[in-house]
Amino acid sequence: MLLHYLPSRISLPLNPPHFHTLPSTSLSLLLLPKERMIPTMSSSSSSASSSVKNSQKEEDEEQEKVAQALKYHHQTKHSFTNYARGPRGLDWANQPNPFRRYISAPLIPLQHFPTEKQTSPVADAPLYSSLFHSLPPPKPISHSTISQLLYDSLALSAWKTTGFSTWSLRVNPSSGNLHPTEAYLIAPPIQSLSDSPFIAHYAPKQHSLELRATIPSGFFPKFFPDNSFLIGISSIFWREAWKYGERAFRYCNHDVGHAIGAIAMAAATLGWDVKLLDGFGYKDLEKLMGLQIFPDFKIPSRPIKGKFPDIEFEHPDCLILVFPNGSNQFDVNYKELSSAVNEFSNLEWKGRPNSLSKEHVCWGIIYRTAEAVKKPLTVQKGKFPVDQFQSSEICSENSYKGFTIREVVKKRRSAVDMDGVTVMERQTFYQILLHCLPSGKGEKHRRQLALPFRALSWDAEVHAAMFVHRVVGLPKGLYFLVRNEGHLEELKTATRSEFKWEKPEGCPDGLPLYELVTGDYQELAKRLSCHQDIASDGCFSLGMVAHFEPTLSEMGAWMYPRLFWETGVLGQVLYLEAHAVGVSATGIGCFFDDPVHELLGFRGSKFQSLYHFTVGGPVLDKRIMSLPAYPGPSIDA
Repeated sequence: MLLHYLPSRISLPLNPPHFHTLPSTSLSLLLLPKERMIPTMSSSSSSASSSVKNSQKEEDEEQEKVAQALKYHHQTKHSFTNYARGPRGLDWANQPNPFRRYISAPLIPLQHFPTEKQTSPVADAPLYSSLFHSLPPPKPISHSTISQLLYDSLALSAWKTTGFSTWSLRVNPSSGNLHPTEAYLIAPPIQSLSDSPFIAHYAPKQHSLELRATIPSGFFPKFFPDNSFLIGISSIFWREAWKYGERAFRYCNHDVGHAIGAIAMAAATLGWDVKLLDGFGYKDLEKLMGLQIFPDFKIPSRPIKGKFPDIEFEHPDCLILVFPNGSNQFDVNYKELSSAVNEFSNLEWKGRPNSLSKEHVCWGIIYRTAEAVKKPLTVQKGKFPVDQFQSSEICSENSYKGFTIREVVKKRRSAVDMDGVTVMERQTFYQILLHCLPSGKGEKHRRQLALPFRALSWDAEVHAAMFVHRVVGLPKGLYFLVRNEGHLEELKTATRSEFKWEKPEGCPDGLPLYELVTGDYQELAKRLSCHQDIASDGCFSLGMVAHFEPTLSEMGAWMYPRLFWETGVLGQVLYLEAHAVGVSATGIGCFFDDPVHELLGFRGSKFQSLYHFTVGGPVLDKRIMSLPAYPGPSIDA
């Protein structure tokens, strides 16, 4: 993923269209309690009064957390005159080790699989495009299927070398290839892996599991359906902050989304469904993954450099339930589950985490924001929602090159440059966008029912403002993909009055794509993405626009990272779609936030751009050699 390329600073205004300065968001307003009717005090109403005070206190605390998330978001914006705070240069001597290991934990090797379909059974690696229509019958949980899931989602995909530099690539993309994301398998007994239910850390360099603990035998039968298991995701903020400073928290959460998308696609290959267990709270996740072993981290009041080994802790992000496709709804008792997980602190945890760097720089606002957006336990009532698989719409099946899912995920790369020449057919463009929609065929787009978005537990909140550069049969210009059609009228009102909001020629009925204005926006797309040519030299580029402050205010500050997760899942689809049709893609994290909003006409924080992307013909650097993922070099970076 190409992120944060920093050219020389300039103060050049954009034109056309005309841009002016947006007023800053007033965070103090968020700290004011909402008006409410308070009953008259009496002896009989003391209990009610206490309840109101507690409710008011909780509301005020939540508003403070939302304010912190908004403060972080606005403080870490790039502008034409100033970039978000970060290191002035790269401290190569302290580049973090990209591989976490738990020293002395037992290492369990996993199986490897052929990539090329000529040597791989079709049943083992179905065609990429077929997964969007229907899932194969679910396979049993075994050493082989767990190996395959991780091999096709979080493993290494290759090593690259040039001169004296050698580095690894992974199936799941990462900001700057820094890989802050770690994964944990929590599973029932699996032959050849463990005779007991267990928790293991995934070590991608070895494609092995590090056994961290065994858990009570009644845990899975009591709380989860048969043939299911869990995958926990965590982030090491330091890995990203080493290069990107304060903006790193954004990028870590992009990467969480990419990992969720990668796991969902790999699970689908095996006939497995996935869903976030979003009722869990932060403390539950910490205990479930064994991350309570990291000491409490004292956050400094300002950025500071020194030896801070505690900064290498892992922040638990989410828990994914993997279960057979077609399962009926089932109960998940979060209250009892939380009580059971609370006892995991008493387990015998194996291994100690390796050191990643000798010295560090601590950007305090990252950790204050991570603290503010921690999700509490929510005791949800009713059945766990298992929505029926919804197939995606088709308009150009012939656009795909006949690759298997493994060929696509293993050969996925982040293009460093686009050739500025490759063109895309209009029907191919439409087909890619159909797979970017959340709800699938015949649905009004809102709920996330289609692959891989069905892994997420909330309605779609992310849209795409698109620059079309080189799509045959489609005028160059600015377009908008509405991924939650319930937001359409709100978007029309929030954007510039001169935008047309008309369906382009040949657009499928089920694709809510709208033409806003035609014209050559290549130079503008480049400027908005930190003056990077890659944003203008592809077939199209886009900015992912989230329904932002209303979502945080309504649902809570804990939705802040989840909005980035949704952009990461969408970005994962764009990566895979690009490679499946024979081109390439790149995620772009460096862009000028408020100038993007000015282009679209957005005021305030109702909608915010969170992630940029470009799709087109890649330029290959022949100086860089590719080496097999396994066995790889003995070095760590």
